[in-house]
Amino acid sequence: MSRSSVSPLSGEQQEAWLAYMRVMLRLNYEMNRQLQTDSDLSLADYDVLNALADVPGGRLQVTVLAARIGWERSRVSHHVRRMGGRGLVELGSSATDRRATDAVLTAAGREVLTAATPGHADVVRRMFFDGVDDDLVAPLHRALVQIHEQVLAEGTLPRPDEQHRLPGLQDLA
Repeated sequence: MSRSSVSPLSGEQQEAWLAYMRVMLRLNYEMNRQLQTDSDLSLADYDVLNALADVPGGRLQVTVLAARIGWERSRVSHHVRRMGGRGLVELGSSATDRRATDAVLTAAGREVLTAATPGHADVVRRMFFDGVDDDLVAPLHRALVQIHEQVLAEGTLPRPDEQHRLPGLQDLA
């Protein structure tokens, strides 16, 4: 499809998109800064640790981890290798497929994540939820679930398998 045949965003869509971009970019900066200052973690480190901590055994194939957090496999591999050098995760042969590699949360990684979570949650609450009326939280959640589903349907990364989906992204009734 040529660019000229794609219809532009409506005025309301463009305003919503620009508002989302302002929030996403600034919030990522603030969360990353807080994690680095308080816990010597990057937001990317926290995303990996959180994804691993959320599954039984703290173990995921690198490909599954990549799909779960929305990164390319090569980015996950490089990042997990660097985290391994800090003792936060280990790489090993997959428990289910000898051709694959698993990322495994270490005890040290779990400790760092546990220590970092209260400060991270505080930043999320203060900078995100404290600025939203309580009656808008449920509709916001529904909208984000719908947007995530559309990204999964139209995107190029593999869809996370059902057993490794992020919490709260199940279909809403």
